Order: sequence, then structure tokens, then C-alpha cells
Amino acid sequence: MKLRSKLLLFIAFGSLHTLPLKAQRQNDRVKEMMEHLSKDELIKHLTIIAGDEMEGRKTGEAGQKRAANYIRNIYKNLEIEALPGTDDYFQTVPSDAMKRMFSPKLNDSENVAAYIKGSEKPDEYVVISAHYDHVGVANGEIFNGADDNGTGTTALLEMARIFKIAEQNGNGPKRSVVFLHCTGEEYGLHGSRFFVNSKVIPMEQIVANLNVDMIGRRDLTYEKNKKQYLYLVGSDKLSTELHDISEEMNKKYTKLHLDYTYNDDKHPEMIYYRSDHYNFAKYNIPVIFYYSGEHADYHKSTDTVDKILFDEMLKRTQLIFVTTWDLANRNDRPKLKQQ
Repeated sequence: MKLRSKLLLFIAFGSLHTLPLKAQRQNDRVKEMMEHLSKDELIKHLTIIAGDEMEGRKTGEAGQKRAANYIRNIYKNLEIEALPGTDDYFQTVPSDAMKRMFSPKLNDSENVAAYIKGSEKPDEYVVISAHYDHVGVANGEIFNGADDNGTGTTALLEMARIFKIAEQNGNGPKRSVVFLHCTGEEYGLHGSRFFVNSKVIPMEQIVANLNVDMIGRRDLTYEKNKKQYLYLVGSDKLSTELHDISEEMNKKYTKLHLDYTYNDDKHPEMIYYRSDHYNFAKYNIPVIFYYSGEHADYHKSTDTVDKILFDEMLKRTQLIFVTTWDLANRNDRPKLKQQ
């Protein structure tokens, strides 16, 4: 383990043995971990993921494959294992799995999947997902996709770093945690569809899917509003208990304004059906989709790193982290609604 990691372990967890109550120890430990999520790490990764050399990460193109290699190398450097059933972290999504009526012809592409094995319930999984593809280059302009979805991609990498430190300190998650970077989302949720249909993990063993897609900006609704907010979609669709857990984690740790505008079944944007969590929900797996809303640079070449609000992105990442931690460590998985 590198010196920096050892130091972080000491700072984050070293003094907790002095606390008198087991519950208080656990609460403080989670808070310590949450607070060691690093804005600098988010900036570092996003600057590369959404850099010009990635050429907009279009599905199946050279830039997407560079991004996939970068993500894989981060997990290797963190000593986080490849998900069993993948080929050294990669799950090839063949081009014929990505044929849809209105999609362009796409080349073979790759999901990237790493995991930390659960210490007590290794055959139960919490899957955190984010797509890392974007729309490439058009008319000589690179569409960097910093918010869409460089932010979700880098949030997963940073959460994984803290989970790994916890494991190295003997405090790893009880359930297995999967970090799934999906390809092909921009052209029809192809990567996540292929992942769930491949049954690399039996669907009945997935406790929940938390999906992160665009968490780095403010939309028009909140542009002039000082509230620290985040849109949540789907948390109560299949499991009221999952929704309650999410609310409890926010109240205890982050105190964001959680906005459920897009969770309305009648909302015209139909966000629930438009990102990778939906392919998990189709298997009756409880999901939460985290989203900060659409902005003027959505799917434009102006969606660049300099416009990301990293302090707000960090706060949102903290909520996702503590919710994942709770799901991975609570005694019982969230109950489904009565069908």
C-alpha cells in the first residue's frame, strides 16, 4: 500500500476505537469515509476522461476505448479486482447487440466492471453504475461530455477508492459492491442491457442499482437558487424501503434538497426510462437514479470540464457513497413492494 493510502487510513479511521458505542463508532466511521472523498481526485480524473484526447468517447470508437483502458488501469492501480466473468475488467458488447432502428452503425464496445467482494454476503451485490460513453466528434468539434457523463464516471472511481481503503483497513463492505461503467448508453442503453441479459451476476442476487448520470452542473430551475440539490428518480418505484433508506442517509449525512420532480410518472421527460438503471428495474431490482438536470450545454461541444461545479459534485457523490455503504452493510436487503 502506498504511503498516501496509509496516511489516509490513519486519518480516516485510526482514532475511532476510542468511541464508546458501537453504533456511534459506525456512524462516525461512515462520516469520516464520506469526508475523505476528494475533490482533487474528481478533478484529476474528469480532466482526463473529458479531455480532447478521448475524442468524445463515442461508442466503439478509439476515444471510447482509450477511456475504457484508463478506467481499467485506475482499478488495477487501486488493487480492486475485475468482476468475475469479465475479460480483465472488460465485457465486450458486440455490435450486433447494439442494432436499433434509429441508432447509427456502432462497432464492438466494452463495459468495464470491477468489484470489491463482500466480507459476509459475497453473493449479494450492490451495483453502482455510470455510462462513460458520449457522442464523439461532429463538424470538427469534440463533444467532451464532461457532465454527460464524465461526472458519473469519475464519481464511481472516487467512491471505489474509499471503499478499497475501508477494505484494506478491515472494514470492507459485507455485500459485494460492483462498479459498472456502461458503454452504449447514448445510443439506446446498450451496455447496461447487455450486462443484465448476460447474467454475469444472477439478477436475483442484486440488492439494488444506484445509477449516476450528470451530477456536475445546475439546471435552469436551480441556476439562480442557492439550494444544494439533487434530483432522484425511481427510488420508490419498486421499493418504498429503498426510498426511506435514501432519505435517512441524506438527513443524517448530506442534507441536500432532494427533488423528485422527474420521478412523476406523468412527467414529459420520462427520465425513469432514459438511463442505465432502467435495465435493472426491468428485472425488478430496486434502483435510484441520481441527476442534477439538463443545462444549456447538454449534448453540445461546450459541455466541458471548466463548467463543472466540483464542490456540488462532491456533495452529491457523498450522498451516493453513504447510501451505497448502507445498502452494502445493512442486515437485510430492501424489501420490494407487494406485487
